[in-house]
Amino acid sequence: MDRKSLLTGKKRIVIKVGTSTITYSETGNINLYKLERFVRVLINLRNQGKEIIVVSSGAVGVGKSALGLEHRPATEAEKQACAAVGQARLMMIYEKFFNEYSQLTAQVLLTKESILNVECKKKARQTFQQLLRMNVVPIVNENDVISVDELSYGNFGDNDTLAAYVATLVDADLLILMSDIDGLYTDDPRKNKEARFIYTVKKIDDRLERMAKGSSTECGTGGMATKITAGKMVTESGTDMIIANGENIYLIDDIMAGKKVGTLFLSQKYGDNVEDHFSQM
Repeated sequence: MDRKSLLTGKKRIVIKVGTSTITYSETGNINLYKLERFVRVLINLRNQGKEIIVVSSGAVGVGKSALGLEHRPATEAEKQACAAVGQARLMMIYEKFFNEYSQLTAQVLLTKESILNVECKKKARQTFQQLLRMNVVPIVNENDVISVDELSYGNFGDNDTLAAYVATLVDADLLILMSDIDGLYTDDPRKNKEARFIYTVKKIDDRLERMAKGSSTECGTGGMATKITAGKMVTESGTDMIIANGENIYLIDDIMAGKKVGTLFLSQKYGDNVEDHFSQM
């Protein structure tokens, strides 16, 4: 088994794009050129018969920019207001680009209750399954307008975790996290020049979790720790996961072609049947 044979056959794919991937870091505004290329990549995957679900960050950042705020919202009320404004704008842009290829999209806003409550989870799964049967591309984000920590279920906290929940909910074959990092290193490469890149992870253990670092971007909320948590969740449920750098959105094509891009987290469903050349370092 190698990456090509492992990845080219994946059919149901959840792709998460972080705020830093689809916005300009200097202004927080949407990078229309990059978002358009992202949609084109997704359309090509759809043309190959793949089922695609997008988990998109960016709503709060887009709303912040539209409202003229200079810094990330400091209060819960400000964040929710930014999300309410930004989500509509972000979805409008997605719909415009997808419509150029006659591809239908659907907005899906989730709270943790949608996943953890048994009845809500059943309804959410049912909706996703029907949308995919109808050849619609669901575009998912957390419903920040009503998600608050004080509620019994709380919020997801970041879209890495949300993407992992969605991947397990729909029984995805692969979860791709496009972020502002190349993948997993043994240490922070910006601080330690001796840090080594990890191409493949067979199993997430305590040592690996200790490698996780916090977020380094102003707009994003998830660091490596959240990605490791997401990886643990999906690999235990039977889904492979890849972390890759969203700076070059065409890396998604390389990933699906089985090229050695990003860090691959192998599903636990393989057990001990993984060949030796799949190693952590």
